[in-house]
Amino acid sequence: MTPDQLKYSSEHEWVFVDENGVGLVGISQHAADSLGDVVFVDLPVVGDSVDQFGKMGEIESVKAFSELFSPVGGEVLEVNSILADAPDLVNESPYEKGWMIKVKVNDATEIENLMTLAEYEDYVLESESN
Repeated sequence: MTPDQLKYSSEHEWVFVDENGVGLVGISQHAADSLGDVVFVDLPVVGDSVDQFGKMGEIESVKAFSELFSPVGGEVLEVNSILADAPDLVNESPYEKGWMIKVKVNDATEIENLMTLAEYEDYVLESESN
């Protein structure tokens, strides 16, 4: 999985949806870099439902405290429990080891509401220039 295979939200979360309709969710490298050293991640529990663009948790770094928003809606199938003891994986490996949740996507058309990598990079550049 590479960043160009992902879809991105304006809140800097990403999702990769596999052929079974399961979405792997995390935050972008840009978000991880902007936050600084992540020290705590609070995520939903297995069985919870998340809504597209709805709050799915919180992340705390040495510089900031932020809410996390799910790029897709569905049922939480798995949570990356390693982040409880090693939240710094979000900084070190946001697209591999630092993923946050797996979601059984309710509506595959929600992906159309997200950005490609090129669109996301343009969005970041534009938002930083304002």
